[in-house]
Amino acid sequence: MALPLTIGLTGGIAAGKSEALAAFGRLGAATISSDAVVHELLETEPLLSRLTGRWGEEVAPGGSVDRERIGSIVFADADELKWLESQIHPLVGERVGAWLGSLPETAEVAVVEVPLLFESGMEGVFDTTVAVVAADELRRERAGSRGHALVDEREARQLAQAEKATRAEHVVENDGSVEDLERELSALVEKLRG
Repeated sequence: MALPLTIGLTGGIAAGKSEALAAFGRLGAATISSDAVVHELLETEPLLSRLTGRWGEEVAPGGSVDRERIGSIVFADADELKWLESQIHPLVGERVGAWLGSLPETAEVAVVEVPLLFESGMEGVFDTTVAVVAADELRRERAGSRGHALVDEREARQLAQAEKATRAEHVVENDGSVEDLERELSALVEKLRG
């Protein structure tokens, strides 16, 4: 059985990782977002019990996680963030591994969006890595339009966009249109398949 080419996709906050993931999907790649996996895991066991056990029932009123409240805890305290990541990362790794194992034999390319790809040391899991980058003022504008508070705090917890670009095997600029992004990714997929 031929395994698909696996791509770890990352980038700075509001650089366009989700847009790039959607574009890879339109180009025929199998795609999954580790953020979406995390959101799912936060709402289920065993994570739900671990969170309420550590921080109290108020982080999950009515059994549904208040991500803003958890964010305010972990972005204010590096030790709490470290604890949360130690709970989440192994579960995400298991889920992504199971997803990769469940792909049909026809899947040629599989893309996993991992915002903290290098920070979590996951880059070695993939055949290649891609960083999406965009101009800083454009990223701030995008983040603001989505109502993302705490951009600076979140960014302080990640490698700088330039550092991600340096570590990635491929860099894709996302300063233009969605069509421009898709064209660039299409060319990259052709190059990687070749």
